Amino acid sequence: MASIPRIIAVVNQKGGVGKTTTTINLAAALTLKGKKVLLIDMDPQGNAATGLGIPRASRETTIYDVLVDGVDLSKATMETTVPGLKLIPSHVDLAGAELEIGDRSGRTTILRDAIKNDSSHYDYVLIDCPPSLNLLTVNALSSARSVLVPLQCEFFALEGLSQLLQTIEMAKARINPDLVIDGVMLTMYDPRNRLSAQVAADVRKHLGRAVFQTIIPRNVRIAEAPSFGKPVMMYDPSCAGSKTYKALADEMLSRHARSI
Repeated sequence: MASIPRIIAVVNQKGGVGKTTTTINLAAALTLKGKKVLLIDMDPQGNAATGLGIPRASRETTIYDVLVDGVDLSKATMETTVPGLKLIPSHVDLAGAELEIGDRSGRTTILRDAIKNDSSHYDYVLIDCPPSLNLLTVNALSSARSVLVPLQCEFFALEGLSQLLQTIEMAKARINPDLVIDGVMLTMYDPRNRLSAQVAADVRKHLGRAVFQTIIPRNVRIAEAPSFGKPVMMYDPSCAGSKTYKALADEMLSRHARSI
């Protein structure tokens, strides 16, 4: 019997919150726990592949081809240097894909259908969404079992979150009744900054148990790792950033074990 992967959409319409960094490093951390992971990059910027050391010239078939031309998911899947982690890269043309598929019947479930046909050999599928609530994000939400929301520890952290939660509820009501929020994770936390602590307290006050206990700190090694084409736990396994992403994977696995 084919296994059913846990599909997680990593979503926030605000840019610069650590969304792609989180997707890459959480995926790598899950492989260290023995999980087979597929990372799908739905962001036209294509930073996930760059962060995994895959040059643009080698990204011949991408998620654009899957969405627009109906190419099989397997034909767009690439190996990475992380054992157990595969990637479907993005392409800059994805920025115009919304116009190309916008008038199609079933346009909100193209990705879901593609994943359904070729994902049984993964434990987790992580979808790195663009920083906007567009048709690409809706495709990710229609495909996912749950949503992970990275939230930066800064003054405007909660601004726009209500709109995002409304979009998730809309997707749940219209196209994916099984969709749940995995949790909100705080990123770029600076313990020397009183504002970071205040934002963390405010987010926990508003969202309670939805917020992961693990907080991702501001960390030089996390920031440096993408320029070397590596997840932080391959770049510097002993740094604080590596330890917290491993802790996040542990916490997520524990939540999922309780929800089965």
